Amino acid sequence: MSDLRLSFACGLYDRVLPLYRGEVKPEGVVLDFAAIDDPRQVFDRMGKGEFDIAEMSSSEHVVRIATKDHRFVGLPVFVSRVFRHGFIFVNRRAGIASPKDLAGKRIGVSAYTQTAAVFIRGFLQHDDEVDLSGVRWVQAAMNGAGGSHPRLPKLSKPVTIELDATGRSLSDMLAAGEIDATLGALIPESFGQHPDVKRLLPNFRAAEQAYFRRTRIFPIMHLIVMRRELHERHPFLARSLYAAFSRAKDLAVARMRETGALVYMLPWLADHIRETDEVFGGDAWPYGIEANRTTLTALLTYMEEQGLIAAAPLLEEICVPV
Repeated sequence: MSDLRLSFACGLYDRVLPLYRGEVKPEGVVLDFAAIDDPRQVFDRMGKGEFDIAEMSSSEHVVRIATKDHRFVGLPVFVSRVFRHGFIFVNRRAGIASPKDLAGKRIGVSAYTQTAAVFIRGFLQHDDEVDLSGVRWVQAAMNGAGGSHPRLPKLSKPVTIELDATGRSLSDMLAAGEIDATLGALIPESFGQHPDVKRLLPNFRAAEQAYFRRTRIFPIMHLIVMRRELHERHPFLARSLYAAFSRAKDLAVARMRETGALVYMLPWLADHIRETDEVFGGDAWPYGIEANRTTLTALLTYMEEQGLIAAAPLLEEICVPV
């Protein structure tokens, strides 16, 4: 039987580069790899059925499963992970000296449903006991004009969300004091340019390390999904793809650890790796459900608490056990 030819869209991250180069090939599959650096474009095009396999927003995938949209199955391959303590910015004139001061404020977000925003609200509520119930959310593009999501989400709990109609960016509004803070996946362009825009947590790296040591949560932004009908027609695919992604990641880790020539333009890369090993005590970027149960459970808990889903599905509904 000939190999299946499948289309695949993803950012060209180091952990998938061996698949792009053809150094790693999934058993029984030929991947037509479309390297697309704009995740939003990948998510939207996958939603329209343009690809067989693709990178996908974790929160969007969970919403689909929770609302019985079963077009896709998730693989426990987490290609994008980012700690987000350093992505909360405030206007210094807003009187926000600590996380608890965010209560009742007007806060900008590119999309209330965005995975980064979900995790930030989650640690603010659970770790810092911030009451976000009175926050007025302003949804617009962080930088540049236009919003990332033109429609407001359908939520299971009342949340005050204003869809900005001015076309101005959250970055500009924050600098002008029209909103008190921003949070999400991007750094406002006014940071470092305007004297009133600052990070809420300037020592975010230490805060993130302490957070991981305490909670074992390393936020998962994106996972890999494929069309369900493919999974049902070819049951071998999930295991084959998972094995290939795992081999590709292992190759990327080995290259990162090479000391003869630095694979990234980071002069102290070896020390960054040493520090990461010290914090994580092993694989800092694990795949699979079990190794990520704590982080995935936190995501589901936060999404239910924040009204993005009415009830949390099982983890095995989110990702195929392999």
